[in-house]
Amino acid sequence: MNMKIVITGGHHTAALVLAKALIKKGHKIFWLGHKYSMWGDRNESAEYLEVTKAKIPFFELKAGKYWKTLNPFKLVRLPFGFIQAFFYLWKLRPDLIVSFGGYLAIPTVFVGWILRIPSVTHEQTVIGGLANKLISPFVKKVFITWPQTKKGSPSKKTVLTGLPLRKEIFEKKTKKYEFKENLPTIYVTGGKQGAHVINQAVFAVLDKILGEYNLIHQCGLSSLHNDFEKSKRERSEMRSERRERYKVVDYVFPEEIGAVFAKADLVISRAGAHIVYELTALGKPAILVPYPYLYKDEQTQNAKMLEEIGLVKILPQKDLTGESLYQWINSLLQNIEKYKKAGEKAKKLVILNATERMVEEIEKIGNFC
Repeated sequence: MNMKIVITGGHHTAALVLAKALIKKGHKIFWLGHKYSMWGDRNESAEYLEVTKAKIPFFELKAGKYWKTLNPFKLVRLPFGFIQAFFYLWKLRPDLIVSFGGYLAIPTVFVGWILRIPSVTHEQTVIGGLANKLISPFVKKVFITWPQTKKGSPSKKTVLTGLPLRKEIFEKKTKKYEFKENLPTIYVTGGKQGAHVINQAVFAVLDKILGEYNLIHQCGLSSLHNDFEKSKRERSEMRSERRERYKVVDYVFPEEIGAVFAKADLVISRAGAHIVYELTALGKPAILVPYPYLYKDEQTQNAKMLEEIGLVKILPQKDLTGESLYQWINSLLQNIEKYKKAGEKAKKLVILNATERMVEEIEKIGNFC
């Protein structure tokens, strides 16, 4: 049967892949998410921009964040998030909730359980996030990306599906990221909001990097640090030879990401679940700088899997400077063939039909609702 499905959670990239697949099967999708990625940010989030571009009805959920925060204004939003989730779910009356973790999932799934709306959730990380651990008693199924995650998941509910991959990472649809000079190309990304500490390190050695390499620099959509504006100013003040080697963007949208990955010889990034899975699927060498303040240091655990295979090197944030980053770039690119060889091994870890597996499991649940 065709269902009304609410999708929510903190990992919109894979969630949007699944949403589009469900729409193709005739299901109606509603989205509860972040309109702004960070507290105090004035720029609309990539999640909001991409979901609304796909013409999926979007409802902003202003739930409070509870992990490692003492901000009373954030904490006071905790009960408000539950009230707001109740209002949306009562209004929409969905047949199913699909969660992708993150703190928005907690009020949505818990309120859904009170209203007797079944839920499923997807875990992207190796060790399992705090939000998914808290909501697991209230969901019908826990879908996982990696076999290692089974240890911390309820065995009777757990299904290994892999992570839905956007097909665009394998497709080259634009020539926007071509360069005049045939130099090794580096892609720096900090995710949707950008990573200010990575951007700062890049700015510190920008002239050195552009003396030897092409650089695609995705600075993030956040208005809090305005790194994108700084990168544009830096570029405008360069001599033409350097300027030609430096492409700056605030965000790389799905229709462009395949061209970026195809061009990049080396990626510099955080170690979030999606970028790690995409690097694995593409066998793409990388320097990963895990964000160190997450539950159980989950980004480091994500990165360690690929470091053990030999595909990436982990540069801890405490050791990140412009000079250390520049040295690591030179070291990896001088030995790039070794990392590319490891990439072929990494590709075998990826489940390429994760989206189809999840759709099948979701429709099974729908048939019993």
